Parts: sequence; structure tokens; C-alpha cells
Amino acid sequence: MTMLTKSPRVLALANQKGGVGKTTTAINLGTALAAIGENVLIVDLDPQGNASTGLGIDRRSRKRSTYDVLVGEAGLGDVVVETAVPRLWVAPSTLDLLGVELEIAASSNRAFRLREAIARYAASVEAVPQFSYVLVDCPPSLNLLTINAMSASHSVLVPLQCEFFALEGLSQLLSTVEQVKTSLNPELTIHGIVLTMFDARNNLSGQVVADVRQHMGETVYETVIPRNVRVSEAPSYGKPALLYDLKCTGSQAYLRLASEIIQRERRLRAEAA
Repeated sequence: MTMLTKSPRVLALANQKGGVGKTTTAINLGTALAAIGENVLIVDLDPQGNASTGLGIDRRSRKRSTYDVLVGEAGLGDVVVETAVPRLWVAPSTLDLLGVELEIAASSNRAFRLREAIARYAASVEAVPQFSYVLVDCPPSLNLLTINAMSASHSVLVPLQCEFFALEGLSQLLSTVEQVKTSLNPELTIHGIVLTMFDARNNLSGQVVADVRQHMGETVYETVIPRNVRVSEAPSYGKPALLYDLKCTGSQAYLRLASEIIQRERRLRAEAA
């Protein structure tokens, strides 16, 4: 089951730990990529729907969601909605996603529902817009939703909080990526690890950065996302931090991360050619 050549680059943002900045990274990375001219879709696969809310999509307006896509009741194009950010769209989530595993568990293609939906959309000549990037915001667990995201993705981007137990859950996540690569998606790679919630006043944060870089080497992006009040406030206004306060340190860091990801993408494509 190979990706169609027309398909966008699909990146899953995954970490089974909650509160590591996964959704914040999805929203602001998507906004930064859109700001430099890419057409970006954020697929919200978290039943909590924080990526949708953080992009200003009111819960009451979510008539159709990624749940409908996964159970086969709607195509991706039927659920995608525009955000206030030019060139950025979102496929919103609803709490219905909590029951999706039971509904598709008996299906032979249960791990490929999202991949097939993205491929169908990309292959449709009527599909407007055509996305160059799809960012999948995964739930904080390694369940069938996350497996769907990894099966559909070229790479996994791992947000990692600068805290004492940062490395503890990483081995489990990397093991899951390896299992998906072996059994479901041979193309899957780790795109990179982004260190989040860095506090320069805290010696532990600096130690965590050093430890993660020592263990994971060049897999870790140079850009580190600082702990930043403006970034934390932005979702309550239904805006990405880059719209809420472009000049704050968090927004500037996400712009640098987007630039670094584009550079890494170019290198990956050159190596594949």
C-alpha cells in the first residue's frame, strides 16, 4: 500500500504523554508553514478537539468531523474547514472519536482509514485546495487513532517537554514507530524531536536538553520552544500564537522550527531522489 505521488507530506505529531505541547506545536507549526506559502491541513485526531478549538472552530459548528472520515461516513473534503489563517485548514474532531476504535475494530483496513482518506482526497481532481503538508494531531495515547496517524504519515514529529521524565516515555513511542514501520508503513521515519516548554531559569531544563541531545543526536531539532505565557494564552482566544502575538519568543521559535523542518524536508527529498 504505497503513498500516491500526488500525496502531500504527512507528519504525525505524537507522544503518548499529555501536556507536552503537541497540539500547540501542531497549530503553530501549521500557521508558520502557511505563512511561508504552504497549503496546510491540520487533522485533529484527539477526541478532546483542542487543535480545532485553538484554531477558532466552535464545537457547535462541527457538524462533521474526523470521526465521520474514519468510520467511512464522509470524505476528508467533506469535513475540512477554513481557519482564520490564510492557507491553513483543519479537519476538526468531536468526542465521537472516543468510540471509533470499537466501531472499526473488526475492519481489515482499520489501521489505514486515514491513509486511504488522504489518498482519495489527493487523487481527486476536484479537491481544492491541494495540500502540501498534512499535520496530524494525535491523542495522548498509543491507540488505534495514533496507529492510523502513523500508518498515514511519512514521518513522526515528537514534541518532548523539558522535564525530568522526558526520556522515560520516549523509548515506548520509538518502539511503536518501529512496530508500525515493520508491519504497516515501511516508509515511516522519525522526522525529529522538538523540545518544548524550555525554561531558561530552570537548571533542569538545560540538563534535559543536554541529555536528549546526547541520546538522540541530530534527530533533535536545533530550535527549542520556550515556556511562554503568550503561547499559553492564545488558544483561549481561538488563535495560533503567531496571530495572537507574532513578536513573542514562542511565536518566533515556531517560525524558526518551521524553517528548520522545511530545510530537513529538502534534505530528505534530495536523499530519496
